[in-house]
Amino acid sequence: MSRRKVRTTRYDSAALLKTPRDIAAYLEAAMEDGDPRVIAGALGNIARAKGMSELARDTRLKSLLH
Repeated sequence: MSRRKVRTTRYDSAALLKTPRDIAAYLEAAMEDGDPRVIAGALGNIARAKGMSELARDTRLKSLLH
């Protein structure tokens, strides 16, 4: 019996966060979990999905840092 090689790809949840609705649902689920590590991970994934500069602009973070 020969074994087949299984090809895998890295899962990236940020790639699935395409719309504001996706992001809101994802963050809501993380908040419902209540674990600060889950919430922090979700925020990191959202930042990667949106891009840090867009996120800073949307949250006015940039103006607070300057």
